[in-house]
Amino acid sequence: MSMIPSPAACFGSLVREIRAETVIAAPPEAVWRVLTDFAAYPDWNPFIRSIEGKPWVGTRLSVEIRPPGMKSMRFRPKVLRVAKGHELRWVGRVLIAGLLDGEHRFTIIPEGDGSRFVQAEVFTGLLVPIVALTETLRATQLGFLLMNRALRERVEGSALRKPS
Repeated sequence: MSMIPSPAACFGSLVREIRAETVIAAPPEAVWRVLTDFAAYPDWNPFIRSIEGKPWVGTRLSVEIRPPGMKSMRFRPKVLRVAKGHELRWVGRVLIAGLLDGEHRFTIIPEGDGSRFVQAEVFTGLLVPIVALTETLRATQLGFLLMNRALRERVEGSALRKPS
């Protein structure tokens, strides 16, 4: 039996999840259309300021986020899953795998005449306990909430402008 404590035993959990969700009065296809129109992000998205690249499995995107009260950050996540109208998922890493990884997912769930939009990220790695002590996770959580609200307003506004 090893007497060396694990990093989790010394520093706390090596996994942390944050999430935010909202109900949007529009079908999943309308939510998906706005979510994947990366070129329009600067016009409406207060959290993810830009995304360059295509939402195709295996590709790398260039993403700029601006958590409230913090400086912008740029990273190049790899797209893990694309299910049109349902889910977009990517993973980003700090330097090397296992140091600080973030698996981000956007999920759209049909709900009545509308959709439930869920944005979540699972952070794993040796730096999670340290990052958890900073404002980064709280600011990111707030960024999720602000983006979800802006997405809802954008999608519902687009639905109102469309001719019947």
